[in-house]
Amino acid sequence: MPRPVLDFWFDFASTYSYLAASRIGPLAADTQVEVRFRPFLLGPIFKSQGWNTSPFNVYSAKGRNMWRDLERLSEDANLPFRRPEPFPQNGLLAARVALIGFPQGWGERFCVDVFRAQFGEGLRIDELATLCAILSRLGADPEAVLAAAQSDDNKARLRAQSDEAQQLGLYGAPSFVTVSGELFWGNDRLEQALRWAKHGT
Repeated sequence: MPRPVLDFWFDFASTYSYLAASRIGPLAADTQVEVRFRPFLLGPIFKSQGWNTSPFNVYSAKGRNMWRDLERLSEDANLPFRRPEPFPQNGLLAARVALIGFPQGWGERFCVDVFRAQFGEGLRIDELATLCAILSRLGADPEAVLAAAQSDDNKARLRAQSDEAQQLGLYGAPSFVTVSGELFWGNDRLEQALRWAKHGT
């Protein structure tokens, strides 16, 4: 029988998506749920709410608590943490690259490594050197991948995926959506989303 499926929606600039991306693989394997990584762009969703940056920047008290919370949660999960500067970073190219990587078998690992580069090492994910280094470690050809990522067809794929996120009612990341349309938001809802995907409760 096919395994139940859960869609993992994320933006590379999302702080709590770093935690979810790092945790979801082993948890999904334990629950025997197939996870589909679905990068999208939060910028248009935020703009529709009148924000031109992350709400963690708009609301400074919320942002201060978020960074401390991320430090604690990263330590609990034994994950490295380093606050990136600037924040948020532009994850557009990384998202386009990920779409190339999924059918080639290295897309999910690329996503996890991009999150770790940004939030674990404090690197700039909007710089080609960072993405090329990750691609090389994964055994991919950076020049060929980047060319494919910037193709008109691939750009259209990311736009369509971001439009789909809006149509699903996503308003933040990480978000998890079951095949029945059940929506869960936040790293702390990951386990519940996996259970729902498997059992419907």
